[in-house]
Amino acid sequence: MRYHPLRWIAFSIFVISSTLNYLDRTLFTVLAPLIMRELNLNQVGFGWLISAFSLPYAAASLFAGWFLDRAGVNRAALTAVGWWSGATISTGFVSSLSGLAFCRSALGIGASAGVPAVGKLNGLYLKPEERALGAAVNGVGISLGSAVAPLFIGMAVAHSWRTPFIVTGSLGLLWIPLWLLVNRSLPPVAQSAVATPHDVGKRSSGFRLLLQRPLILLMIANVLWMSGYTLWSNWTTLYLTHVHHLTLQDTAVLVWIPPIASNLGGFFGGWLSMRSIRRGVQSVRARQRAVWVSAAGSFCAFFLLFAANAWWATVIISLSFFFVLAGSVNIYALPIDMYGAKNAGFTVSALTFAYGVLQAVISPLIGFLGDHGLYRQVVWLVTVPAVLSSITLLGCNPSGGSITVERDTK
Repeated sequence: MRYHPLRWIAFSIFVISSTLNYLDRTLFTVLAPLIMRELNLNQVGFGWLISAFSLPYAAASLFAGWFLDRAGVNRAALTAVGWWSGATISTGFVSSLSGLAFCRSALGIGASAGVPAVGKLNGLYLKPEERALGAAVNGVGISLGSAVAPLFIGMAVAHSWRTPFIVTGSLGLLWIPLWLLVNRSLPPVAQSAVATPHDVGKRSSGFRLLLQRPLILLMIANVLWMSGYTLWSNWTTLYLTHVHHLTLQDTAVLVWIPPIASNLGGFFGGWLSMRSIRRGVQSVRARQRAVWVSAAGSFCAFFLLFAANAWWATVIISLSFFFVLAGSVNIYALPIDMYGAKNAGFTVSALTFAYGVLQAVISPLIGFLGDHGLYRQVVWLVTVPAVLSSITLLGCNPSGGSITVERDTK
């Protein structure tokens, strides 16, 4: 089949929605000290606010994925971007804890479509061997959103922590006409022409896929793997302020570094699997090997126990985040390999559902550890689950051994 020669440009423009998605989400964690002080919250309370986002995020994920596959990526994604942008703008006008929790919950519902939508575009625009790199490019968008968020600290200190939410939410509304123009100029491969690489996706679709063992194992593997992602994406600022006693302004110099390092990890993971596939390794096996390498690299987090200062802690967190993303991009490429573009929205949303449940459950626990001075013990949330995740993925071969790799030379 013929892929558009400018497919990476169109895909990258769509990834900007992920940047805005995670900018809206990360502002909350970057500005946490200001929010917590005004609302008189401890870290456990802050963890429950993260759960207020994560539970609706998880609950809405599967429906968002189903809607993506049924209504089409444009209609579903634009609805989601408009929804979460409105929720972010509304955050700038809340005056109570209950109002903030409501806006975070609304944001979770809209944001749940973000990663599945990119997964759907990945299947429609990119070749099979490019899909982990596509996930890595999306990782860049996500990490860029996280890295840009500290730039709003000055605005929040000078005016109010609410002001950045109004500004960033408005940017999401401006993205919508941009994507419509790009999609019209650079259309993807027709969905019907994108072959399902394995017969696992031909027997079922939609919610019936949740009964299939490979997808269940993928969800379990993602729950285990993303504990490290939850930790570093939500708690790095509070780690540096509580363990190394930095001020919020001081953290602005450091907290952008781990997300940037994770970008490199995403491309490293994508390169690993692409290199294997181009050498003739089965696509699922290539992803598994890349995750095994990333799981071995996750043990660098133990050096955090010996970090002498905030700079060394940031270096170690960055290295850990590097391997988290190296494995994550391959896990999120697996549903597209196994179920094809037709079911990509729902199957990728199954992974975001699993991630949302994990984050809702684990965030109050991390807050408890933080309130009791046990931040250094959180390294176990990065290492052991990563190893268990790589073992779980061994059962995700949908055809029992022989897997046909899609090839395209056009």
